Formats: sequence, structure tokens, C-alpha cells
Amino acid sequence: QVQLVESGGGLVQAGGSLRVSCAASGRIFSTLGMGWFRRAPGKEREFVAAISRRAETTNYADSVKGRFTISRDNAKNMVYLQMNSLKPEDTAVYYCAADIHGSAIATGGLYEYWGQGIQVTVSS
Repeated sequence: QVQLVESGGGLVQAGGSLRVSCAASGRIFSTLGMGWFRRAPGKEREFVAAISRRAETTNYADSVKGRFTISRDNAKNMVYLQMNSLKPEDTAVYYCAADIHGSAIATGGLYEYWGQGIQVTVSS
């Protein structure tokens, strides 16, 4: 079992920055691929970013490339999503997810564990 807890969400103005974090427990963190997904009101869940177990590979949705950065600290069992140049369309509940195979994958259905999600709201 893996437990994931997101933190750091909130309200920010368009053009601003925010970092969301995810704390993992229950399994050797350095074996897990980690991803961030989001669900906006009335929309399907969508992929945001992913990072492989030793950070050798990252993967981003086109909509966030150049603005968001995913990183991880295996010593602290943490994964981060730094979000810059935020837009109102980035408003969503952001979810952290873990893949036991260690890859940086974009397909939500392949992740075995999910956090509860955290709200990020970008005002115009």
C-alpha cells in the first residue's frame, strides 16, 4: 500500500506561481513513478506531469510545458509540482498518483495509488 497526501494548494492570481507537494509513505519511494493529474469542474481528469523513479525521465502535458516543473526528493519521499505563469484554466483539483513500475507515464489508469486531491484556483 502507498499513502499519498497533497499539500500547498490555494488561490493565486493569474500570472502567479504556486507549488504543490505530495508526501508518500508505505513503500520504498525510490521505486515509484509519480504523476500529477487534475480535474477541472465539469471536465474529465487530465494528465499534467510525471517523473520516473530516479527522475531520469519527465513527461508533461502540452498545456503545461514550459510553465510547470515536476521534481522529486527521494530522501524525503516527496514529489513537487512547481507551477508558474498560472492561468485561470489551470484551476482544478490536483491529484498526486503513484506507479509501482517506476515509470513517468501519462495514462491515469496505469497508476495504482492516488491522493485525495488539493484545490488550486487561479483568479483572473
